[in-house]
Amino acid sequence: MRERSEGVLGDLIAIRAEQRPDRDVLTFEHLSLDGGATPDEVRTYAQIQDNANRIATGLLQHGLAPGDRFALMMRNHPEYVETMVAASVTGTVFVPIDPRTRGEKLAYMLQNAGCRGVVCGDYAVSQVEEVRERAGGIEWVLSLDTGADGPQAESLREVLEKPCATVDNRLSDASMPLQIIYTSGTTGDPKGVVFPNSRFGGFAMLGGLLGYDQDSRPYTGLSLTHGNAQAVTLGPSLFMGLRGVLSQRFTKSRLWDVCRLHGCTTFSLLGGMATAIYSEPERPDDAQNPVRYVISAGMPAAIWESFQKRFDVEIFEWYGAVEGGLAFKPIGKGPVGSFGKPAPGLDMRILDENDVECGPGVQGEVCSRPAAGGSAEVEYHGNKEASEKKTRGGWLRSGDIGHTDAEGWLFFDYRKGGGIRHNGDFVNPGFVEKVVAEHPHISDVFVYGVPAASGAPGEKDVVAAIVAHDRAALDVAGVFAACRAGLEGNFVPSYLQVVDEIPKTASEKPQERFLLEAFAPDADGVFTEPASPR
Repeated sequence: MRERSEGVLGDLIAIRAEQRPDRDVLTFEHLSLDGGATPDEVRTYAQIQDNANRIATGLLQHGLAPGDRFALMMRNHPEYVETMVAASVTGTVFVPIDPRTRGEKLAYMLQNAGCRGVVCGDYAVSQVEEVRERAGGIEWVLSLDTGADGPQAESLREVLEKPCATVDNRLSDASMPLQIIYTSGTTGDPKGVVFPNSRFGGFAMLGGLLGYDQDSRPYTGLSLTHGNAQAVTLGPSLFMGLRGVLSQRFTKSRLWDVCRLHGCTTFSLLGGMATAIYSEPERPDDAQNPVRYVISAGMPAAIWESFQKRFDVEIFEWYGAVEGGLAFKPIGKGPVGSFGKPAPGLDMRILDENDVECGPGVQGEVCSRPAAGGSAEVEYHGNKEASEKKTRGGWLRSGDIGHTDAEGWLFFDYRKGGGIRHNGDFVNPGFVEKVVAEHPHISDVFVYGVPAASGAPGEKDVVAAIVAHDRAALDVAGVFAACRAGLEGNFVPSYLQVVDEIPKTASEKPQERFLLEAFAPDADGVFTEPASPR
């Protein structure tokens, strides 16, 4: 029989529920769907343990066996974490999917992962039902009731109201998968990165590297479907008992008020989030907050020092990817704009196309491997060829282009191949183009990126160059509305660029450079999304 380990999520919660049952380890702060405040939900270790056992019982009653997969489509509710724990206990595999995901992308992820069921918020049931036939193999849907309108499904609340019975941990080995996190799919269909249970243990123990102590209280408004929220906030909170705080969504106007209310000492940022916060009108109490430092992945160098001064915080910059690779810049060390140096035990270098290390200031791909020798390892679900390509020559090839300075500090420059990274997400133009092309007013479309107005390094704003059947009758607001209805928020174009034709080569490949030359935010034929009425 396998011995319990704090590096395994299901074991960790069971151990902490015995040691510190009444510790209020997680607080879920959120807004209601209409923007009003709703009561916070607090979870102790004992409550997480009990509810996870109830959900585990429900998964087993739906016939799931170790290794079987199900989707988890939910905002940051307590039940999200409890379902994660239930997966670890039962040896099943959850597939985190942003609850805004819909259409072809959702159908692909469900089908590719081989999900047998879906655990979701009631606000996502309609999206699941719309693609259920195309997804194939979806036998059941368990829905968390939040009062949202739309189709109903089997109630997760009813599962949680049943008597609690401890489920024997069915995980035979920590190398068994816990979750499959899908990439954004910048160069094709998204790929599912298989995370073993042991890797969540790495997340849990990341707190020491991030500088947390027993007085730390981390906060995030990022979704738990994103590796950042799991690694920076959830994992360390559960492991160290840090009383982490999570919101259902990131709201820049309420960020500091949330931190003041809950006494949060750190929070995490991605990409353009920093500029969004900095762009808020200055307030006399900006620096009057309990935050010691911000854990950032992509703080723009242009606002770095001003951000620190205005809000009286330090910046802890770091770099990581869902497939692996980790670097960080300790507070007060290294140059502004750098994401640091490799984490202990990791060899990270900038390599050219021949795998020769680039000199200072020379751009190349950010690559990493174990410092002690051996090869980097990545498993894409059901895609051995992509797994081998990602680790060709023993290096984990990030797809990010960067450089070093003379002292070896690492810098991120842009995504290889011109991919679009917007607000921390890598946007697949194909998904955007499909939604736009299906609009009745559009005859052709090409999606590309322009440097982000936020100034965040490596970030781009999304531009959809469109050709209308009848330019005079084009409903620009209607095109934006279709994008908002059919895409995740970060995939919605920042601009529509109306052109007479998409410039193309003889082989019908769009010529992006000509569109870039003609683009400007205030140019004729360039439109932004109309503001929603208040």
